[in-house]
Amino acid sequence: MKRIFAAILIVSSAHLAWADGLESLESFVKSVSSGRADFTQVVTAPAKEGQAARSKTSSGTFEFSRPNRFKFLYKKPFEQSIVADGQTLWLYDADLNQVTARKQTAALGSTPAALIAAAPDLRALQADFTLAAAPEKDGLEWVVATPKAKDGQLQAVRVGFRAGEKPAGLAALEIYDSFGQRSVLSFNKVEVNPVLAKSAFEFSTPKGADVIRQ
Repeated sequence: MKRIFAAILIVSSAHLAWADGLESLESFVKSVSSGRADFTQVVTAPAKEGQAARSKTSSGTFEFSRPNRFKFLYKKPFEQSIVADGQTLWLYDADLNQVTARKQTAALGSTPAALIAAAPDLRALQADFTLAAAPEKDGLEWVVATPKAKDGQLQAVRVGFRAGEKPAGLAALEIYDSFGQRSVLSFNKVEVNPVLAKSAFEFSTPKGADVIRQ
């Protein structure tokens, strides 16, 4: 009988811990209207026959203003920009001196950026993702978001929040695509609800850059 009660307690505790991830996501979406952070991104390609898995590391800064503005500025090892100004999603590759512009409404949808920066509330997220809590790991509370659209390259996203922070503190994104690639973004020096002007998300095409509109 004691073993049965112990098992029930373990299952109940696990259920409560798993639920915290969804609560943290809801808290983050509701309470954090803007943010600023540094990030490090590690992209790992699947191992090929006879070869080890290959990883690439980059770093930069991230800002967002809910519901439809955000900016990723990659600084190392190569300069790149991803800017959403509310109407257009701009991607700039400094090495190629090339800009790609897409309508924001068509480009976001089931993307990691929608999870943390674009959606105005949890209901909006649930229109594009199936959300499920996951076990606490590495001191973080996790949510697994699976796109409802099955025709994209994105397979799943795990969002990690620092346990116990109010409002929930964004700590990590783990992104899995249909090619078996895993991308992990770790956030630090996170500022919650800073005042960010709309001009912070304006994009100016660099001189001489080719512009491709999709």
